[in-house]
Amino acid sequence: MLLGPWSDQVGRRSVLIAPFIGLTLQVVVYLVVMYQELHVGFLLLGRIIGGLTGDFNMILAACFAYIADVTDRPSRTFRVAILEACLGIAGMIASIVGGHWRKVQGYINPFWLAFALYVFTAFYVYFCVRESVKDLKPSRLFTVKHYQSIFQLFTVPGENGRRSKLCLYCLAFLLVVTVHMGVKDLMVIYELSFPLCWDSDLIGYGSAAEHLTYLSSLAGLRLFQLCLADSWVAEMGFLSNISGLVVFSLATTTPLLFTGYGLRFFSMATTPIIRSKLSKLVDEGEQGTLFSVVACVEGISFILATSIFNSVYPATLYFMRGFAFLFGAIVLLIPAGIIGLIEIYGQKPLYSQFAEIS
Repeated sequence: MLLGPWSDQVGRRSVLIAPFIGLTLQVVVYLVVMYQELHVGFLLLGRIIGGLTGDFNMILAACFAYIADVTDRPSRTFRVAILEACLGIAGMIASIVGGHWRKVQGYINPFWLAFALYVFTAFYVYFCVRESVKDLKPSRLFTVKHYQSIFQLFTVPGENGRRSKLCLYCLAFLLVVTVHMGVKDLMVIYELSFPLCWDSDLIGYGSAAEHLTYLSSLAGLRLFQLCLADSWVAEMGFLSNISGLVVFSLATTTPLLFTGYGLRFFSMATTPIIRSKLSKLVDEGEQGTLFSVVACVEGISFILATSIFNSVYPATLYFMRGFAFLFGAIVLLIPAGIIGLIEIYGQKPLYSQFAEIS
């Protein structure tokens, strides 16, 4: 909440470099702990360093703000979706490479790769990434002004119900990410348990299918945008996600579970659309502030997902093994309703604008 508004003044490059420096120091702490065989509690020191410099969420916030800076409104949704698809590709590569590498050589060498990638990316941002903020201004980092800008984002009235739309879209984003992360946390234990009893190979295939939804959602988004408004494309994403989760909740065989993965081929189209909708509600000089809020919402979603779904799953095993997935499908009806209602009732009719002018 400091770094995001600060980037609106001093630019995105500084805010992009800071988390990579922090994550590099975090990996250094991890390597020292492993080489010296220290108590695992010392790993917390690395996490604190990474967290104070923004961590992974700040990298995402700065990248999405950068995309908002350099794109026009019609193309922004697809550009944001490309950035989200990069997360899926990276997750797939990391799962495959990291898992096999760890089995062969242990934990230390993969962390050296992480160290090298963080250092390379920091230098890449410094020397190769152009600044996207047009009007740069000197600004202090540690000031109450940044918190005030976030407060004003949600309290100052705007045109066409901007304030209420910001709140509703943030709520929708919170629920979508909570369900996504909650389901992701449960999938492996669900696949390992009876009657599926998957082995490591099948779990790897399932993980690959989960990450492929980023790419299939990107392709579907590009296709459906030709004939539908973004909000209705998001509703199709909700339909894909909900139908897949319902099948997960009832799956007792491997083919049925993979059917659920197939039905969720378009499930990742909703989050880039919500990010884009939020971005279009604020001015150019507020993109960093907005996406820092979105990053905070995402962090809260991770906490909610772990606490809620990890509690619901064991508590409902006695009457329905897959109830947690059905619960997630029911929760998704709320953001689906929010986006549908905003699309139907949120657009101010043209005749009312003309009446006000006259």
